[in-house]
Amino acid sequence: MSRKLTLKDDQVVVIGAGASGLAAARALRERRIQVRIIDRASRPGDAWYHRHPQLHLNTHRRLSSLPGLPIPKAAGAFPSRDSIIRYLDEYAHRLDAPIDYGVEVTRIERGRSGWTIVTNVGDFRARHVVVATGYARVPVIPDWKGREAFAKPLLHAADFGELADYRKRRVLVVGAGNSGTDILNHLASIETEQVWVSVRHGPVIFPVRLFGIPMQLLSPLFAVMPARVADALLALTEFIAFGKLKKWGLRKHPQGGITRLLDSGTAPAIDNGFVASLKAGKVTVVPAIERFEENSVHLSDQQTIEPDIVIAATGYHTGLQSILGHLEVLDVTGVPKIHGDEQLTAYPGLWFTGMQPRLTGFFQMAGSTARKIARAIDNSRDFHHGDSPVKAVELLTHPFWRGFIKSS
Repeated sequence: MSRKLTLKDDQVVVIGAGASGLAAARALRERRIQVRIIDRASRPGDAWYHRHPQLHLNTHRRLSSLPGLPIPKAAGAFPSRDSIIRYLDEYAHRLDAPIDYGVEVTRIERGRSGWTIVTNVGDFRARHVVVATGYARVPVIPDWKGREAFAKPLLHAADFGELADYRKRRVLVVGAGNSGTDILNHLASIETEQVWVSVRHGPVIFPVRLFGIPMQLLSPLFAVMPARVADALLALTEFIAFGKLKKWGLRKHPQGGITRLLDSGTAPAIDNGFVASLKAGKVTVVPAIERFEENSVHLSDQQTIEPDIVIAATGYHTGLQSILGHLEVLDVTGVPKIHGDEQLTAYPGLWFTGMQPRLTGFFQMAGSTARKIARAIDNSRDFHHGDSPVKAVELLTHPFWRGFIKSS
């Protein structure tokens, strides 16, 4: 039986009970703003349960805690999937906000005094909606010619599964970005018959550690540098760690690592065994796929290979088109045009978090974005409704005035 829940003005609905949604709710509650989280799954951080069991964060533990709850030291420098599942479960348990599970959003509509969220269990109404469903929600596999005729397993990196399933197999990994390199790192740790990686351009790769220092701890420094400077330093780091990778078939991408991250959301890859396997001949770089046949893959250089398994590390999209496509808030790739405390004039009260990957990592960005959104919502509430005294400093930190000062 469906239910209909109506929330009062100035309350907030957060869509998504992952890291970004949980952090946003906590930041709002710190400002005594009522908030409700809704999620289509039956538990917090559900996406992590579907990731392969070998997965570890690429970001260091010290940069991966959400506000108010450190990740335990016992989780290690780069926490495992299961550690993150336990962490998010504990974070949700401590949260001073209701979470409604099993709620699938089908449409978000703009109303006169706020927003209506249409779901499978009825409509939710709120003055503010924070969309925190993630930028990597829907796996994407290209529509390669002959793909349907391929008789071998063809799966997305999201469905990598158990590492043991690839032992003594011939594996083709398509893409050497962040997720592709992660898979190649794992494949490097077992005995395979052959591993190919299909790339158009080589990724920007940096090591887990350089001279004993976890490189990811330096990411906040890279994040505040001008993009060109950070690009150059990442390239230098890659050269110091690995030398020239072109001789093993990995060509440089036309864009630097930080510029590419900012432009397309493609994060630099982190090596943890892949490059050594490449240099040892365990991994062979091949060009782009031209077409599939029943038992073979034809490449753009007219080479033909016969993998037992093909893994498409070919990215994701947000899956927001179905619920927000009728509004002018998404770009042509389905990514929101705004993020954090940014607002579109035509759609006040619609906020997005967790949609823009950054070098400092997803969890760190979740916390910082949550604080920005909560502050902006709090300021807009005070400015428009006079619910509480408005301090001059709060007005000056409002996004409107920051934009005004910047433009002038």
